[in-house]
Amino acid sequence: MIVNPQSFNYRLIIGSLIVAVAVLTVYSFTSYQSIVSHQQFLEQEKKLVESELSQMITRYDDVSISNDLISSQLEDAKKRTRITLDSLRMLRSDLSVLSKFKRQLFNLKARNKILFKTVDSLDEVNKNLEKQKLLAYNELRKQKRENSTLLKENEDLEKSIEIGAKLTANSFHAKGFEKFFGAKRSSNKAKRVQSIEVCFTLAENSLTEAGEKELYIQILNPRNNVVADKGAIHFGNSSLIYSARKVVNYDNKVIEVCIDVDADIDEQPLVSGMYYVSIFHEDRKLGSTEVKLK
Repeated sequence: MIVNPQSFNYRLIIGSLIVAVAVLTVYSFTSYQSIVSHQQFLEQEKKLVESELSQMITRYDDVSISNDLISSQLEDAKKRTRITLDSLRMLRSDLSVLSKFKRQLFNLKARNKILFKTVDSLDEVNKNLEKQKLLAYNELRKQKRENSTLLKENEDLEKSIEIGAKLTANSFHAKGFEKFFGAKRSSNKAKRVQSIEVCFTLAENSLTEAGEKELYIQILNPRNNVVADKGAIHFGNSSLIYSARKVVNYDNKVIEVCIDVDADIDEQPLVSGMYYVSIFHEDRKLGSTEVKLK
């Protein structure tokens, strides 16, 4: 068989072209896949950087601090981070771009580490201050309660002393007397009695202020009229119609006191019945007794 050399050469060339096209196609497809993978990698890296920047901004928003200097630094760092994030979102994914922003992210993280460490320290200091403030507040409340208790005890003590310092009396009794040739003679006959003697004992009391004490006697007859009316004595908003007044010099010791109350002429003879006798120191009643005249 005779082979045409020219036909053989054509076949060889065509075969070589087919192989070259196939190799080029495989290479192109492989290169395309590599480019797509690289682009996807860059996009993923970009999203990771964006995510970290967004988290940093969120952390800035979550921080609340009263220190003006640190607050200003936080606000400044937040602005820089937001600018970086906005710039990254606007730019195309590129290896050089990502490298640049990764360096910025690294620098921001380094600054934030120091800044948030300071914030944490201030938080710890504030917590300790709050604890101390709470302890001081509780101690103050406790002290106020104790002071209030002491004040109440002092008030009660003062009241007790005031009550204990008041003039007191006991052993009250009264008798009717008639005058017989200048002498006194006891009697319970109303038509004969001209005076009523009132006796009592001022008790010993070292708390009572010593000195002159004004004592008032009030005698009411069975018709509820004051015997031997001497008028009224006023004590602030109160008043007392009295039958007799006596001033005694009290020296904190026991004193026996007797007072004669002479009936007025127009009251004699006295009416029969029960006579009620009350003894007062100023406006305070020390005690009472009664005497019955027939």
